[in-house]
Amino acid sequence: MTADVVVIGGGISGLATAYDLKQRGHRVVVLERQASPGGNAVSERRSGFLMEHGPSTMNAHVPVANEISRGLGLDDERCDLGDGIRQRYLVSGGTLAAIPMGPFGLLTAGYLSPLARIRMLADFFLPHGKDGEEETVMDFCSRRFGREFAERVIDPLVAGIYAGRASELSVLAIFPKLVALEEKYGSVSLGMMHRRREGGKMPGSRLFSWRDGIATLPAALAQRLGTTIRTGVTVRRISPSHNGFDIHVGNKGRLQAKSVVVATQAHVTAQLISEIDPEGAAAARQIKAPPLAVVFLGFPRRCVDHPLDGLGFLTSEAENRNIIGAQFCSTMFPCRAPAGHVAVSAYLGGTRAPDLARLPAPELIDLARSEFRDLIGAVGNPTVAQVRHWPLGLPQYGSGHQALIEGLGTTDRRKSGLFLTGNYFAGPSVASCLSVAQETALAAHEYLNRAQGLQFQQTVS
Repeated sequence: MTADVVVIGGGISGLATAYDLKQRGHRVVVLERQASPGGNAVSERRSGFLMEHGPSTMNAHVPVANEISRGLGLDDERCDLGDGIRQRYLVSGGTLAAIPMGPFGLLTAGYLSPLARIRMLADFFLPHGKDGEEETVMDFCSRRFGREFAERVIDPLVAGIYAGRASELSVLAIFPKLVALEEKYGSVSLGMMHRRREGGKMPGSRLFSWRDGIATLPAALAQRLGTTIRTGVTVRRISPSHNGFDIHVGNKGRLQAKSVVVATQAHVTAQLISEIDPEGAAAARQIKAPPLAVVFLGFPRRCVDHPLDGLGFLTSEAENRNIIGAQFCSTMFPCRAPAGHVAVSAYLGGTRAPDLARLPAPELIDLARSEFRDLIGAVGNPTVAQVRHWPLGLPQYGSGHQALIEGLGTTDRRKSGLFLTGNYFAGPSVASCLSVAQETALAAHEYLNRAQGLQFQQTVS
């Protein structure tokens, strides 16, 4: 079997890349090891509850997120955040501290000490940092806004988004907009004010989903791709051929392709490209992804004291909690819990406590119930309790990550026709994956057009 492009990996990144290429008229084949496509985007309905075992939101500020929802005819199923979200919550001394929504919430709330709030304002007057010096998120935010702000606000935020530590992740890799604001205006706060005055988009997000959850997206992409997708197929090896690439799939033979897009997790990518791009494989091998576990619990509303009037809550490492954070699922979007019930999800593991994520499901449920009893007053037996183990969780954007990505992004220069995409490039959010997939598809499309033009010239000459 011969194709213009073989896409290896049927998660959102691979499906979106394949869909874009098919729309451009190329013959595409998607190879997925699992029995069904979708990757980590797993939405499950049970007893009237909708559980998100992987990503749970889309960022409407990223243009491709809106474009693909509209292009796939999903806007009628789209749902924005519920109007019950009125507060942000961070754990403080074993209780939930409410922080008002809006840019000045942290200055008016009592979560930070008075001295820390004053120190935050010093960002307006501090000198620019040293150019060319890579910093961790913790170092950058401590320098601009003070240590307490960095430890009690940014550290839980990084844990909630990346399941990592602010002291270990690169600020340039995960918050490049903050670095850009400092570089341009000398101060992050001044930069935000200028951007707001100029009508520019600010760092932040406007979130949405669909009635049946994030898995709606890969399901719609898979439907459009149809027989293009082959599931239950494990790629053993990619080797060069006179006409492009041979993709070896064990006892199922091999496929031939002019171009290959590898859309797998970084460690799998490293294995697959080791023969044809050793340099890229070495870079991909350095990207770690500690295990993560998601515990979904559904309760009768009367069994939970807290108003659940936020997205959820986050915890700083100093709080010594078992869970990184939680989502108030039934508040975020409609149809997440049956009438008279609420739904919450807890996240455990990541860089902070990888061994917790490996515990058996009953132990994880007990841990989550204990945390929710303390923090939101959840008592009694849950109506639904479900655990999802992710042996490999979210990629960690550590020191030097940008250099790794720059190397991985130029794989096609070392091996013409080979492209990579995935959640380790620009962030684990679905919208970021879609943006990278769009760029990957365009690069593959341009390569195929050049190759076709060259072949035509050789034929006529």
